[in-house]
Amino acid sequence: MTRGRSALSAGSPGDLPVPVDAPCGELVESGVRSDSMPPTARSDLVPPAARSDSVPPAARSDSVPPAARSDSVPPTARSDSVPPAARSDSVPPAARSSSAPPGARKDSLPPGSRTETLRGISGSPGVAIGSAVVIGGHRTDHPRRRVGSGEIAAELARFEAAVERAQDELRDMAKRLSNHRAEASILEAYLLMLGDEALADAVKRQVTEERRCAEWAVATACEAIAGRFAALDDPYLRERSHDVMFVGERLLRAFTLPPQEPPSSRDTSPLSTRSLIELQNSIAMPATFGAAIPRFSGPTIVVAHDLSPADTAAMVDEPVVGFVTEVGTRTSHTSIMARALEIPAVVGVSDVLQRVITGDVVVIDGLRGTVVVRPGPAELAEARARAERHVALARELSESRHRAAESKDGVKVSLRANVELPAEAILARDQGADGIGLYRTEFLYIDRTSPPSEDQQFEIFRAVVEALRPKPVTLRTFDIGGDKFVSTFQVPPEMNPMLGLRAVRLALSRPDVFLEHLRAMVRASAYGDVRIMVPMVAGLGELRQVRALLRRAQEQVRARGQPCADEIPLGVMIEVPAAAIMVDHFAREAAFLSLGTNDLIQYALAVDRTSRSLAYLASPFDPSILRLITKVIQAGQEFGRPVSLCGAMASDPLAALLLLGLGLRDFSMEAAAIPEIKETLRRVSVAEAEAVAAEALACATAEEVECCVAAAFAPDLYDLLTGERDAR
Repeated sequence: MTRGRSALSAGSPGDLPVPVDAPCGELVESGVRSDSMPPTARSDLVPPAARSDSVPPAARSDSVPPAARSDSVPPTARSDSVPPAARSDSVPPAARSSSAPPGARKDSLPPGSRTETLRGISGSPGVAIGSAVVIGGHRTDHPRRRVGSGEIAAELARFEAAVERAQDELRDMAKRLSNHRAEASILEAYLLMLGDEALADAVKRQVTEERRCAEWAVATACEAIAGRFAALDDPYLRERSHDVMFVGERLLRAFTLPPQEPPSSRDTSPLSTRSLIELQNSIAMPATFGAAIPRFSGPTIVVAHDLSPADTAAMVDEPVVGFVTEVGTRTSHTSIMARALEIPAVVGVSDVLQRVITGDVVVIDGLRGTVVVRPGPAELAEARARAERHVALARELSESRHRAAESKDGVKVSLRANVELPAEAILARDQGADGIGLYRTEFLYIDRTSPPSEDQQFEIFRAVVEALRPKPVTLRTFDIGGDKFVSTFQVPPEMNPMLGLRAVRLALSRPDVFLEHLRAMVRASAYGDVRIMVPMVAGLGELRQVRALLRRAQEQVRARGQPCADEIPLGVMIEVPAAAIMVDHFAREAAFLSLGTNDLIQYALAVDRTSRSLAYLASPFDPSILRLITKVIQAGQEFGRPVSLCGAMASDPLAALLLLGLGLRDFSMEAAAIPEIKETLRRVSVAEAEAVAAEALACATAEEVECCVAAAFAPDLYDLLTGERDAR
C-alpha cells in the first residue's frame, strides 16, 4: 500500500498531467448547458439603468471573488403569481429506477407545487435546465465495537486493506478522466490523503489506545480532523473539512467491498501523467455518502448535500448538465471540478434537499447563483434564452483566451493566475495565463504533525514550474497563522491571530523549517522561471533576514551539487499599511512588489474581511485604498521595479480598468477570470482609463468611486458584467 504524507486536503500530486483543450460544446437538448469555461457574470456592477433587475450596486469585499458575491443575487422568493410549474415537453422526464436514491423524498413537495426560487452561491457559471435527481443525503453506517488486545493486529490489517481498496477505486475513477487531466489530478490529491501518515497514525491510536474497531476508528479520526478545518475562518480551508469527510466515507465503504485481485496483478502506483493517458476503460458508478448514484437518461440536474471530486468525475460520461449542493463555496472542490468540467453549478443552497424531489424540473443559474424549482413556461423560456446568450459569449471568450492581453490602444498587460492547488496550475495554463503570479504554499503544511520534507515540497514546486514553463511562477513563502490553522508549528492561541505570529514572522521564528522551504524553492528554480515572494512584510529588517536565509539556502543546494538558477528574484507582498507607506525603501531593495489587496483593505480599513455583516465596508474602491495602490505603483515606476496586484480586485472588470488607469500593468487573479479580463482590457484605451482614474482619485467615498467607474465603463461592458452576449 502506498503510504506517505499528503498534507491532508492540500491536494499535492507529484506529477501534473497535461491538459487537453476542450472545445466549446453545444447546448444540450433544449439549450441547457454551457460547455465552456465562461466568465463570471457580475450583475451587481451594472448601473441600475442598464441592469435587467433593480438590485443597486453593492459595496463589495475584496476578499470575496466576484463570482461568489451574493449581493448580485435577487433575494430568495416564492412567486405566488406564477402558475404551478408544468412539465415541459422539451425537458425529458427524470431518470427513475425501482430503487429511488436515498435523497429522493416522496412525502413532500408533490409535483405540481408552485414555482420556487432558491438562492445560493455561483460555483460554476452557466445556465442549465433538467430533471432533478436527488442523491445521497446520509452517511455510511459503521459498527461501533470495542476490540480486545488480541484483535488489534487484525483490525489494523483490515484498515490497511480498506485503504488499498479505496485507492484502487479512485485509480479506476481516473479511467473516466483520460481527457480531463486537471480534474484527475484532484483525484490524485484524494489518493495521497488516503495514504497519509497523519490519518493512519490517528486511526492506529484509536484502535490501539481506545480499542475501537477499524471502522469506528476511521470515522472518529476523520471527524476530528474535519472538525478542526470546519472551525477555521478562512473559507478555503474550511471547505477542506468536506474533503476529509469524503475520504472517510470512501474508507468506510471500502470495508464492505469484496476483496480485489492480488496486489501483484494490479497497478498500485500513484496516478501520473503516463498512467492517466493509458487508462481508458470506464467503470461502474461510485457511491456518494454510501448511496448508489443512479444511471441518468436525458438532461439531469444532480442535487445533493455535497459531492466529492470523485463523485463529480464519475458523471463525466453521463448526461448531467448541472450540480446543486446544500453546502460549499466557490473554493469548494465541487465548484472547482464543475468549472474544470465546464458544467454549471450552484452551491451553498440551504435546505435544497427539503425543497426538491427527484423528477422536479429545475433551472440552475450559475451566473446569478439561483435555482428555480418547477419553473413555469415563462421561466423556462427566459432560461433557454439566457443559456443561449451565455454560450455565445463564452464561446467568443474561449476562442480568444490565448490572445495577448493588451488595451484597446495596444499597451501590453500581463495576466497571471493565483493558484492554491497544483491542479489549478494546469487550469491556469489552459485559460491563457501569462504565468502564476501567486502560488500559495501554506496548504502543504495543513494538519500535519511535522512539516513536509524538502523533497516533498520540491517535487510539488517542480511539477508546477514545469507545467507553466517557460512562463514565470511566483512561489509565495508560507502564509501560516492568523486564520490558517496548522498543527505543524503548534502556534499558541492569540487574542488577535491576524496581527500575531504569522507568515514571515512565523517563518523567521523557525529558521530550520523555513530553510527547508527555501531550499525546495531554490531546487525548483532549475526547471523554470521561479520567483520568490514574502508575505506580511512590515519592515525592511524582515526582508533582509529572508534574503540572508535565501542566500544560505542557495549555498547549501549548490554544495550538494544540485542544480539551481544563478539568480532568483526575491520580492515582497505589500499588504501591511506600514509597507505601503515605506514602499520607496522596499522598492530599493526588493526585486519586485506585489500588492495583496485582500489583507491591505482589511488592515487599512480595520475591517474583518471574513465578516459578512461588515463586508460593505471592505470595498476595494475606497479612496484610501486607491491612494495606497497609487503610491506603490509610483514607487515601482521610480525605482524600475515590477509591480503586480494579486488580490480579488484584479478579477473585477471595473476595478481592473481602474487599476489600468492608475498605472498597473501586471495582474494576478483566479484563472477562470483571465479570458474575461483580457476582453475587458481590449475594449478600453489607457488614456480613457487614466482619465477615469484621475476622477476616481478625487472622490471622497467608495460609493462615489464606484459610481464614477461604472458610469464610464459599464455600458461598454454590459455583456461581460451580465455574462450574456447581446443581453439588452
